[in-house]
Amino acid sequence: MAEIERYLESNSSSLHPALLWLEEQTNLRTSHARMLSGPVVGSFLKTFCELMKPDNVLELGTFTGYSAISIALGLSEGGHLDALEMRDIHRNLIEEGFRRAGVESKISLIFGDAKEIIPKMGKKYDLIYIDANKREYPEYYHLCMDILRPGGYIIADNVLWDGKVYADNPPKDKQTAGILEFNRIVKEDPRVENYILPLRDGLNIIKKL
Repeated sequence: MAEIERYLESNSSSLHPALLWLEEQTNLRTSHARMLSGPVVGSFLKTFCELMKPDNVLELGTFTGYSAISIALGLSEGGHLDALEMRDIHRNLIEEGFRRAGVESKISLIFGDAKEIIPKMGKKYDLIYIDANKREYPEYYHLCMDILRPGGYIIADNVLWDGKVYADNPPKDKQTAGILEFNRIVKEDPRVENYILPLRDGLNIIKKL
């Protein structure tokens, strides 16, 4: 995998310096750097926003802000991102990354439990990116469908979960069970159409009809 990543990096456009800085600082200052969305998913989100031109975007699970910056860099004039994160332990790192990228005016950073915050948002979203507690993906989905406009998209990360979801005997842990249930719910929901893109750890691309 490292060889593939090096090849992709050497044959892709350069990343914004703020993203390079944030990836380095996430590795130095956190104990869960693996949670970073990274350049492949980040570039996909940026391009998706450039093509879709959403006015309102919601992110569940900001971590240190890499995906939030990527989304914000792809927004058109007037586009805005509400970025939700459970804990404020990395607040200073997140906010410094936003400043370095020059996107702080495009993002509202909100700390707290997404399950409590989402019903109070009071607006409709064109695009919702989910990369939070895998055990709660099914609940996030139902909450997000209520605030997603028709024609809008949900992009859910980590839906292949290191291959655990398609193993002959999937593990019984709650995170794997949450992803399995989420993918099943989406597939059986007549309100949407979807496909799973096997990019990095899997993205479920869901369009509300």
